[in-house]
Amino acid sequence: MDTNGIDQLLSQLQAASQRAVGDTSAQPTGGPGDFASLLQSSLEQVSNAQVDAKQLAKSLELGAPNVNIEDVIISLQKADVSFQAMVQVRNKLVEAYQQVMSMPI
Repeated sequence: MDTNGIDQLLSQLQAASQRAVGDTSAQPTGGPGDFASLLQSSLEQVSNAQVDAKQLAKSLELGAPNVNIEDVIISLQKADVSFQAMVQVRNKLVEAYQQVMSMPI
């Protein structure tokens, strides 16, 4: 599984955090649509990892000769780790939203 999308998302979040506290050395990597497209791409990568892991597990269950249990376990773990990372990103986004909404105007 390729984690470049998640790494890019985290770097953008860190850059936004640094800009929010006044550190101008962190420059954005793109326009306003980049965050949404990067988030969408990351979600698709996580979904694809889960689908691939499920298909690999099903192939093992059906007795496919070219599938071994080590590959299935690694694939399932990668899918789980990527899903947990996206859950953490979601939690941080919800937390940021709640903080913004609780700010006095």
